[in-house]
Amino acid sequence: MIEKRIKNELTLKRWKRFKARKSASWASIFFILCCLLTFLAPMIANNKPIVLNYQGKIYFPVFKEYSVKEFKVTDSMVINYSSLKMDKSSGDWSVWPIYKWNPFQSNKKVESYPSKPTEENIWGTDESGRDVFARILYGFKYSILYAVMVWFLSFIIGTLLGGFMGYFGGRVDIVGQRLVEVFSTIPQFFLLLILVSIFTPSLYMLVAISSIFGWISISYYIRAEFLKNRKREFVEAAISMGGSSWRVIFKHILPNSLTPVITFSPFVISGHIIGLASLDYLGFGLPIPTPSWGELLAQAQKNFTTSWWLAVYPSVALFLTLTLLNLIGEGIRDALDPKMSL
Repeated sequence: MIEKRIKNELTLKRWKRFKARKSASWASIFFILCCLLTFLAPMIANNKPIVLNYQGKIYFPVFKEYSVKEFKVTDSMVINYSSLKMDKSSGDWSVWPIYKWNPFQSNKKVESYPSKPTEENIWGTDESGRDVFARILYGFKYSILYAVMVWFLSFIIGTLLGGFMGYFGGRVDIVGQRLVEVFSTIPQFFLLLILVSIFTPSLYMLVAISSIFGWISISYYIRAEFLKNRKREFVEAAISMGGSSWRVIFKHILPNSLTPVITFSPFVISGHIIGLASLDYLGFGLPIPTPSWGELLAQAQKNFTTSWWLAVYPSVALFLTLTLLNLIGEGIRDALDPKMSL
């Protein structure tokens, strides 16, 4: 009970220190809001209604694909919901997203692509006529998913390997460190480009390949924490009471060695977002036509003199995302610093 009370008090102090840093608190709120917006993007920007009452039946086109036979469409294989003949006298109605463009739809009304910002396409279109705002909104989801999955897998691997090396020491540590040194000398980004060019790129494939080397840096910090904590009194007491190595590692040492993982997480996630944008920019990232900030920047390079919006809006989105994550990381770093006062 005493140990639990101490941990609760420490957590409360850390939370107060984090809230005391206003920039980190506001950055967290804005970042969570951005994540909600991108995961709710189909309900915000789409060319399909959210809810449709048509001929006495309720449909949810945003969430479910319907057959053309359902709406008796005979001249097309795709349902154009905006051209459906709605009979309001029969009770037909629909609820549309705020923005009626999805990231894959081309604007056929403009004469040439890319087209500048207009009332229809508020941030313009790309070189295929697709709406830039919709592609940036949807693209944030893929950036976050990629960055978080790579962070999670890398930190799981790095924590396990670094923890085992730090706890067992001796030959395990010596052999393990030599292998880590060999991995760290490999030019990771170039090898990543080679592997991506060999295999068909997809989100999960990129995550798997990126996680192969992402664990190296965190393993150093976790190893150091385990080397320090394995000699603490509470660990020696657990061992003297007959606790197994697995119990000592996962119940006693690991919870007290996660400070580096928590502290570095926002910075690592921001680094992975940059990494995906770089891969997409070079053409080795997500498969076309997946919405991507890096792909928009690559188009901006090809149309730099005529299409400023392709460079400005993705760059601003990338800058704001990285700034928010860095502010959150600084707040977490201060919250976990024992030398910081409230």
